[in-house]
Amino acid sequence: MKIETLEDAFIHELSDIYNAEKQLTKALPKMAEAAVDSKLITAFETHLEETKEQIEILDQVVEACGIRLKRETCDAMKGLIEEGSEIIQEVEEGPVRDAMLIAAAQKVEHYEIASYGSLVALADKLDYVDAADLLEEILEQEKETDDKLNMIAEQRVNDNALRQSSSEGDWSSM
Repeated sequence: MKIETLEDAFIHELSDIYNAEKQLTKALPKMAEAAVDSKLITAFETHLEETKEQIEILDQVVEACGIRLKRETCDAMKGLIEEGSEIIQEVEEGPVRDAMLIAAAQKVEHYEIASYGSLVALADKLDYVDAADLLEEILEQEKETDDKLNMIAEQRVNDNALRQSSSEGDWSSM
């Protein structure tokens, strides 16, 4: 897609994040299945439902702006998901894997936060008021998910991973 105008840039970025969210709906169930910590599993499952809702909101954005999305593949999300897949394949099930899954998920969240922040700014500049509000709603959800993942890491998973690393004993009862 040739990008010549600010609206072209907006459509490109919106198409990119739409594809990113679609990719994420396939990756989150795998992450939930690979996790051990119950709060982390729940966080992944909850974010899957939020992601599905976000795709519906993105459809509303497209409608509100009267635009058509382009067929884009979000290579950044593709790479981030590949990193998560490598963790699942290479790290033994347990707290250390959970800690790494959180790190991978936070990379995804930070990408999404940057993307939605940019989209809000573009929508504001293009005077797409309703779209900006909807995109801001998604941006806030992404920030909340990042905070939730951080809290799970700091309050549970990282301590369990440290205990597993130092004792290599039975961490399953943690």
